[in-house]
Amino acid sequence: MNGPVGMIGLGNMGGRMARRIVDAGTEVIGFDPVADPAAAGAERGTGPADVARRCRVVLLSLPDSTVVEPVVRGPDGVLAGAAAGTVVVDLSTADPSSTVALAAEAARRGVTFLDAGISGGAAAAEKGSLTITAGGSAEDVDAIRPVLAPIAAAVHHLGPVGAGHTAKLLNNFLNAVTLAASAEVMVAGQQAGLDLRTLLAAINGGSGQSFATSNRFPRIVDGDYLEGGLSSRLMTKDVTLYTELLGRLGVPSLNASGPLASFGLAAHLGYGDAISNRVVDALGDLAGGVRIQQPDIQQPSREA
Repeated sequence: MNGPVGMIGLGNMGGRMARRIVDAGTEVIGFDPVADPAAAGAERGTGPADVARRCRVVLLSLPDSTVVEPVVRGPDGVLAGAAAGTVVVDLSTADPSSTVALAAEAARRGVTFLDAGISGGAAAAEKGSLTITAGGSAEDVDAIRPVLAPIAAAVHHLGPVGAGHTAKLLNNFLNAVTLAASAEVMVAGQQAGLDLRTLLAAINGGSGQSFATSNRFPRIVDGDYLEGGLSSRLMTKDVTLYTELLGRLGVPSLNASGPLASFGLAAHLGYGDAISNRVVDALGDLAGGVRIQQPDIQQPSREA
């Protein structure tokens, strides 16, 4: 697909993805009501409709379906400007039922709407190593792979439209559970007087290992919270979407109360808009002001 690529939403994730696409040699037309497209190397669009008029492929990186819907179907929305044959790829974490409805509306106008949930956080977006779970026809997903190549190490086709966002909610639920549980364990380990670096080495060599214990907490104990990723407020939103999905599927959701309580607590204590890794500080506050940083041992410098 030749020509510029549109990027609507240039926050923590969208801005990094736009920069990757620009650096790969493709012009990006960007729009965000707050962020400056120029910071990502993109040319400014005047709104979603303008971006869609100028681009045959439009990527969305937005907080949730309540934002995606007006951006797509509003009076100055993507569908107002998109010509037949335009492809819209929603990289947001969205309600799959909303995604299916938007795809049907887009199809009536000759526009292809694909869902492509992204995983890996801001660090992976910066390196171009995101994992994408895509929904749509196999042919449409294959056609968009070259556009996604600068931002993704892997694109997994999960099935028809909605399947990509469904898979993303399942992934994000596991992310939320392991992050909240690991934060609790780290606070407990600190209170028990354990050396947390040694504790993490033991966990990561055993059955308790997770992305949180292997990729997050070794950095957090050194004071690096990996700022720029998903906030506690957005994590709560994702878990809520997961419970709604399971309700529609008729599957019991017995394990959602833990992360909902943990990230809800973080928001209540003022960490709602901070990276979700700060949930460890919220739990530490509840435990009497515990912090898990162990700065007494100098660690080797690392590359970002």
